[in-house]
Amino acid sequence: MNQTPPSEHESRITIQGVEIALGFPDEFKFEWIGQRDVMDQLLAAWLVIDKNDIPLNPRLVGKPGVGKTTLAYAAAKQINKPVYIFQCTMDTRPEDLLITPVVDKSGGIRYVASALVTAMIRGGVCILDEANRMSEKSWASLAPLLDTRRYIESIVAGLKVSANPEFRICVTMNDDASTFEIPEYIHSRLQPQIFLDFPEAEEEKRILRENLPFLDENIMDYVVSFLQRAHASNENYTIRDGINIARYAAKRISSLKGKAEAKNLLRQAIIMTLGDEALAYISDEN
Repeated sequence: MNQTPPSEHESRITIQGVEIALGFPDEFKFEWIGQRDVMDQLLAAWLVIDKNDIPLNPRLVGKPGVGKTTLAYAAAKQINKPVYIFQCTMDTRPEDLLITPVVDKSGGIRYVASALVTAMIRGGVCILDEANRMSEKSWASLAPLLDTRRYIESIVAGLKVSANPEFRICVTMNDDASTFEIPEYIHSRLQPQIFLDFPEAEEEKRILRENLPFLDENIMDYVVSFLQRAHASNENYTIRDGINIARYAAKRISSLKGKAEAKNLLRQAIIMTLGDEALAYISDEN
């Protein structure tokens, strides 16, 4: 098979006489501030301990916004691998996941590798984000990649592409009702399952401080207190919601320059971000 792994900066590769355009890695300033244990679990799943061993394909499961993608990205960076994120949707087709034919300027057809296939070829990490939004037809195209075969077959390009030994994959799955059931033959290939829960108050405060270093301490404490009460009732409000609330409240407090009480503006920010139902988790003490 004519498949020499390209460098991270090469944009094209020829496989079996077919030229494939590659994507580029995602670069973010993501830092994992949560529990160290789940990071260790993920890194262990990717570990190869023998020449006959292969990495596992872990799935990160939890409520939307608890940091699944951040964790996977940070873990990949910890082992110095480029990261390619593929956002899954209900409309994701097998060719979207693999290799897509596009019409070039001359009217001919060229082939473009997805984030997943680019990661396979370059030996990076692919994060399939919100993967349980995909249909079974799309999952079926990944079956050989997720077992000992570690390859994909692109029908549109007429190619079989093997994964670089350094390739790793992780899927994130939201623990909510707006998703498809994963086929059992795929489910058994996505192991282990690593569950992310809501962060503790101190972790939540550290995350707020990391994302909004300019934030006043009183705003931070108010938002963390609100989130912790919501978590205790298993409400689906996350640190992402908290960041949005805190950011908007800080803007309102700054723009009004003391013309309104900060607590009233924080209360308003919560309602405008999450709706009136969030009032149940606003304490009278605040």
